[in-house]
Amino acid sequence: MNRMLPSRLAPSALMFALLVLPLAALAKTSDRNQPMNLEAATQDCNLMDDNGKCRFSGNVVITQGTLEVHADNADVYRANGEIDRVVLTGKQATMKQTMDDGSPMNAKADNIEYRVREDTIVLTGNYTIDSPKGSNAGQRMVYNTKTGNMQSGGDGTRVRTVLQPKTPAATPPKPGKK
Repeated sequence: MNRMLPSRLAPSALMFALLVLPLAALAKTSDRNQPMNLEAATQDCNLMDDNGKCRFSGNVVITQGTLEVHADNADVYRANGEIDRVVLTGKQATMKQTMDDGSPMNAKADNIEYRVREDTIVLTGNYTIDSPKGSNAGQRMVYNTKTGNMQSGGDGTRVRTVLQPKTPAATPPKPGKK
């Protein structure tokens, strides 16, 4: 049976998608104006409670423009009628999106938590973020969506960052050679 995303939840879920993807810093801005689709095997929500949780489970797929999120479960927590946080879990929860410059961004982790009031995204459990500009991997990363600040490690494990070189400009052919 198909269940529609409750109208009270739709703006909140949209806010989650809009803010979770600044992991790429330059995520495709036009995606924010696209409809969001959320599919799952099951949905369990109490729409009468302003302080509660909606759980989407079983092959959760969220799409919005070029954004595509896959998770085993998506828990959306409300406080005072507003989205407080969203937690994606799975082995592994994945996100991919095209950035404004046309390049892809891919992220995955066992747990991806978006904390709305703190403007932070926390990736835990074997996370990796890849783009043509580089990659970052470890066990825990906190990303501030307002400032762009990323903090990784500090938990006794190693963090790995790879920065790709800027593509050199093509060298013009030498005079007299074709």
